[in-house]
Amino acid sequence: MKIDQYSTRIKGAGHWSLVVRRGIQMKITDPRGGANVGMLFYNPTLLTEQYNAPDTLKCQHTFKLTKGNCLYSDMGRIFCSIIDDTFGWHESVCGNSHASHIQERWGNRDYQQDGNAWMQNGFDSFLVELAKYNLTARDMPANVNWFSKVSAKENGDLTLSDRSQAGDSITLRFEMDTLVILHTCPHPLNNDEAYPLTPVEIELSPAEPVTDDDYCMNFRPENQRGFKNNALYHLGL
Repeated sequence: MKIDQYSTRIKGAGHWSLVVRRGIQMKITDPRGGANVGMLFYNPTLLTEQYNAPDTLKCQHTFKLTKGNCLYSDMGRIFCSIIDDTFGWHESVCGNSHASHIQERWGNRDYQQDGNAWMQNGFDSFLVELAKYNLTARDMPANVNWFSKVSAKENGDLTLSDRSQAGDSITLRFEMDTLVILHTCPHPLNNDEAYPLTPVEIELSPAEPVTDDDYCMNFRPENQRGFKNNALYHLGL
């Protein structure tokens, strides 16, 4: 059976993974507000090719990610482009929450004692999904945190300064086949009084073809080179 569209809801403190094919777009919606989606990207046929946060930010002369930005691999190729974004500010420098963050902020719970009421962290959520593809912690690069804006204080400390509102969304267009690993655990700088259990909705559908005047491809001159690298990679397919 062939399907053209797919939608699902990832519960708060959940995790998920799938291979998204080239030419598919993924729309991520925060239905309640205040979500955080940690995400990693890999080449499913060459798992050593991974998302490279430093190159993604450096080559596009930015600290934030928003519409027009592309997400680069460590081979100079583009995993996906941000073709729509209602929030406007997503970060890729703060990494994951760990068990120590969760325990310090909200106390200690574990699955054996608390069942589904336990409080998962982003690092361990990624590990669960990575294990499905024979990947480990050593294969985990810096991740994206969608819907989380961070700002620097005068002393240089980073703080979670803005959160998404109910209905905010971001749409990624995949420029190559990509293994996507994600979780909906709290941002490592989250200081909510109660542990947040914020779900997100995901929709997969075919994207419009990339044209010569494509916004993302022309957003930065460096992106044109990234698309050429992808074209070479796909030569003959």
